[in-house]
Amino acid sequence: MKKLIFSIALITIVIFGCKTNTGATNTQKLTLAFEPKNNSGVFGKATFTEKDGKVTLVAKLSGLKPGIHAIHIHEKSDCSAADGSSAGGHWNPTFKKHGKLGEGEAHKGDIGNFTTDESGKGTITFTTDEWCIGCGDANKDIIGKGLIVHQGADDFTTQPTGNSGARVACSAIIK
Repeated sequence: MKKLIFSIALITIVIFGCKTNTGATNTQKLTLAFEPKNNSGVFGKATFTEKDGKVTLVAKLSGLKPGIHAIHIHEKSDCSAADGSSAGGHWNPTFKKHGKLGEGEAHKGDIGNFTTDESGKGTITFTTDEWCIGCGDANKDIIGKGLIVHQGADDFTTQPTGNSGARVACSAIIK
């Protein structure tokens, strides 16, 4: 009798659990680690979270020089080169001019700048509906790309890179 009651309770939980999740929003999360480039000593983590058709990037870094630094998504998930050049150029599947994503014409990988404190620590949070995680759309899918942190600030006008300087950290965006 106890087994029967337990089985009925378990089936009820599964059924109600499935009904509850039917209308739920699919949320995906991907956490990555940065590796230093150009002997920079920069390290940190990045998390991409997709929810309700938008992707939010939160990147937390340490070991940078105090000031303003650019961060971009690059074409390839290859961080093997000591200078980060193996990640290719900015991710630009729609062949736009360099700029700031969400503010006029821009590459899909043109995220922007963030500021580090006097100890070299900084965080950036960026949300867009221009990306997806593993959706298969070549114009939106960030899987298979690289996330690069630059030595300097992006000026949002110099073509094609924003004049943001050397690559000081890289992370492959892979599942």
